Amino acid sequence: MTMIYNEDDASLNVLSGKTIGIIGYGNLGRPIAHNLRDTGVKVLIGVREDESRVLARNDGFDPQDISAIINKCHVLMLLLPDEVLPEVYIEDVSPSLQKGHLLVFASGYNIAFGFIEPPPFVDVGMIAPRTIGAAVRSRYRDGRGFYSFVGVGQDATGTAWDAILALTKAMGSLRAGAVEVTMEQEAQLDLFVQQAILPAFHHIMTTAANVLLEMGYPPEAAMMDLYISGEFTDYLSRASRQGLFQSLKLSSLTGQYGIFSRLDRFNDLKLERLMEVTLDEIRNGDFAKEWAREYEDGYPRLSNLIKAQERLELWELEQQTIDMLRGL
Repeated sequence: MTMIYNEDDASLNVLSGKTIGIIGYGNLGRPIAHNLRDTGVKVLIGVREDESRVLARNDGFDPQDISAIINKCHVLMLLLPDEVLPEVYIEDVSPSLQKGHLLVFASGYNIAFGFIEPPPFVDVGMIAPRTIGAAVRSRYRDGRGFYSFVGVGQDATGTAWDAILALTKAMGSLRAGAVEVTMEQEAQLDLFVQQAILPAFHHIMTTAANVLLEMGYPPEAAMMDLYISGEFTDYLSRASRQGLFQSLKLSSLTGQYGIFSRLDRFNDLKLERLMEVTLDEIRNGDFAKEWAREYEDGYPRLSNLIKAQERLELWELEQQTIDMLRGL
């Protein structure tokens, strides 16, 4: 049975006297560092010489070289991008690891696909927020909290779970709740949403926009009704609280009939097969190898893909609609 944790399942006393090292001060490292500090946890920031060091200093921290903080910390939260982290781990983290250290990842990616292999004498855990970094901070401040996946990949000390849950509570996540998964499951689920759900959504929206424009509907009206109005966002927000089916039932009767009577039109076996193929590529490690090559080569394919998207006329019409509506 899957475990779901809340604030009653963790004690901040576990972190008493411990120093938490935040490796990386970017989109996720910065809000987590602030949340932990506001909870009363001692935090050290480890960064390389770049603009993030200046930002951390301006935020009231004392940023240091990554290698310099390893032996000063009991817990090391590795919060750099997945493709960058293995090199930093090998060069700056692993040489100074000691028995009793807890390594905490915000993604299971590097453990799941073998890019990082921690030594057997350290604890390894994961706290993976299911939202963007800005929301990690804003939802801490407004008291709502944010959902996370949590897991322990290696428990050398026998205390890894207590520490992971205490950190998750200190970050503010247990106010909403945390679901236990393996690091492999987290990585696979995350990639599946990115590669199966979001491309399908992107394709559906762009196809719908093109159909409406070709049929003579005003671009501003088409774009606004498809997604710029926020109605779709409101629907997803309701679904996150009440479920997909209950949210659909809040539509008008006309809307409900239109939705449920046309569902079978989109029951395409090809779509199911595409999702299965996508998941297979993720689970067998093919995508991870492909992305590693792309990173090593300097992102050539990604750059070309982005340029191809930027050339679409649709985005100019989209921006015009947004600018016009903001001017109201």
